Amino acid sequence: MNNKTINIIYWISTGLILGMMLFSAASSFIENPDGTKMMEAIGYRPYVFHFLAVAKVLGVIAILTPGFPRLKEWAYAGYTFDLIGASYSFYASGFPLKDWVFMLVLIVILACSYIFYHKRLNAKAAGAI
Repeated sequence: MNNKTINIIYWISTGLILGMMLFSAASSFIENPDGTKMMEAIGYRPYVFHFLAVAKVLGVIAILTPGFPRLKEWAYAGYTFDLIGASYSFYASGFPLKDWVFMLVLIVILACSYIFYHKRLNAKAAGAI
């Protein structure tokens, strides 16, 4: 796979996942009756979503800031835990698959971003980028 393809796949998958994380963070601070019902159904309190929203924004900053590879690893790990935890919370609360399958798609996009982040690092180390 050439470096241009690696960069394109990385930036598309990263843009999608970071865009979704920012959208999720912003929506955590907007009053929404459906969102309130959902929080009650899965047993979460509003402060949990506010905390996660701040963490999501910090993760976006960490991934987009050049350098700091260890911080990027933590951001990717945090997003992974967030998405797996959210998926399981919906599953354990009895929501049908159609209500939370999108989170599984986001996990795949996140994995793609992470894999191609490392492909870019390897290409840079080899002097190809």
